[in-house]
Amino acid sequence: MSGIFEVLTRADWTILGAAVLLLFLLIVSFRSRSYVFCQYLKTMTGIGLKPGEVKRAFKTGGREGVRELFLDLIIREDLKGGPAAIPDEARGVEK
Repeated sequence: MSGIFEVLTRADWTILGAAVLLLFLLIVSFRSRSYVFCQYLKTMTGIGLKPGEVKRAFKTGGREGVRELFLDLIIREDLKGGPAAIPDEARGVEK
């Protein structure tokens, strides 16, 4: 049984190195989710958000907490622009 866990050949070291590299990439990808979300949000909507705020929202409410934070920010940004102009034709009023 101890022969299974021995790292003797170059191929064994290569496989072990590849496994460690994949584990490292997995850890980095999970830790960078909030940063990438903030970049995406800034690019798509123009709303700047800090990764710490996203992490806090995820800790307190999970996915739903982040979704609520996102919707709240979108609504606030939309309200800054004032009411939307509705054309008369859309209201059903004819001239």
